[in-house]
Amino acid sequence: MKEIHHWIDGKEYKGTSGRFSDVFNPATGEVQAHLSLATKAELDHAVERAAEAQVKWGATNPQRRARVMMEFVRLINRDMDKMAEVLSSEHGKTFPDAKGDIQRGLEVIEFCVGAPHLLKGEFTDSAGPGIDMYSMRQPLGVVAGITPFNFPAMIPLWKMGPALAAGNAMILKPSERDPSVPLMLAALLQEAGLPDGVLQVVNGDKDSVDAILDNPVIQAVGFVGSTPIAQYIYERAASTGKRAQCFGGAKNHMIIMPDADLDQAADALVGAGYGAAGERCMAISVAVPVGEKTADALIERLIPRIEKLKVGPYTAGNDVDYGPVVTAAAKANILRLVQTGIDQGAELVVDGRDFNLQGYENGFFVGPHLFDRVTPDMDIYKTEIFGPVLSTVRAGSYEEAIGLAMSHEYGNGTAIYTRDGDTARDFASRINIGMVGINVPIPVPLAYHTFGGWKKSGFGDLNQHGPDAFRFYTRTKTVTARWPSGIKEGGEFNFRAME
Repeated sequence: MKEIHHWIDGKEYKGTSGRFSDVFNPATGEVQAHLSLATKAELDHAVERAAEAQVKWGATNPQRRARVMMEFVRLINRDMDKMAEVLSSEHGKTFPDAKGDIQRGLEVIEFCVGAPHLLKGEFTDSAGPGIDMYSMRQPLGVVAGITPFNFPAMIPLWKMGPALAAGNAMILKPSERDPSVPLMLAALLQEAGLPDGVLQVVNGDKDSVDAILDNPVIQAVGFVGSTPIAQYIYERAASTGKRAQCFGGAKNHMIIMPDADLDQAADALVGAGYGAAGERCMAISVAVPVGEKTADALIERLIPRIEKLKVGPYTAGNDVDYGPVVTAAAKANILRLVQTGIDQGAELVVDGRDFNLQGYENGFFVGPHLFDRVTPDMDIYKTEIFGPVLSTVRAGSYEEAIGLAMSHEYGNGTAIYTRDGDTARDFASRINIGMVGINVPIPVPLAYHTFGGWKKSGFGDLNQHGPDAFRFYTRTKTVTARWPSGIKEGGEFNFRAME
């Protein structure tokens, strides 16, 4: 059986704990590898070595660090298909979706090529008599990223790109469910010129998470995962003086106004609700049509679209709409929540409970489900299902619809479909949710903006990628300088190129 280990000091590091986690092929249900789980001593060793490597890396000219990012972009593009294949085999995503996972992470690395501009400080000439004042943005030192299973390339790239470009060293603890792509990315970074030890990939479970939080050398922690764990990491990191940027769960609403193009809205809901088997924190899981007529017409359009979805392994071709969920436990939880919805009175209009894929009976496949007449007191409305389940909550008015989204405890993303500009502007202005789509179902910002939710979807003051990431991974030092007046003689007249 294949064993997967760690990446420390620029090479594979074989774990010594004797503890392993199973890595499954979600399409077949078979164990395809054993993942070594780190000890606290191994984690602390990786941090110690990272701290040593960071000193020189942090002192490296920002332009040189940006050139490593530039070469990293080229290498990711070179190995895109190879990484997508591995990603699909461990996560279960379709091949195009796996490439999209990598691509959205790659865009953040492209943004990081501009790090020298983002790291510029401020300057005030003659703040006082003979006094100049300026600020510098300097790296924190060693930082950590704890990333989830649902985007095993994108989220690690979102974390490592800004952290490394800003001059930090990083300890990355990826999900133990699909760990191979982060290790491949680490190898590519070394090939791109990143010095040994600046990026350490340490695989582990809760023991490794707690070791990260307790290690006094680590200055900041970035996390993406469930809300309870996000809150736990945020509170524990804060208690030890670390910066924390923790993103949790979601229950994203899409409001469909009576004037909306319902065919366009139905297509958007199918893609946003069922893509990646619903295992996305930006998935639309609640449709809110305004008015009974709108709701009836929307359901009429959704049913045939959902029933035509092709579910299968990534090897079945690029016309597969979505693949299996990541584990047997995830599948069981989704089906449990579906049954809860039925028991609590929701109307199951598309029933995927009996879905069975010939030849893949042991895989973690879940058929698509559509609920109608869901109410806010039901578990399927309150809980993040993280599966191919779309709930429809009928609203009598725009105010009722916006109130549903605003009163929910999660505030990651939301969308509205309408032809009316005044309604769209009002929605965007009033909604208490971090990312808003107007006739866009999954409003994930591009790399040069920031990504982050509100309420129980996000803990911390700064968001992921964009300018916020460089603020998070640096601290500001302000210098006030006075120099006596005088004239220096001599000088150099040639412009020296960077060696």
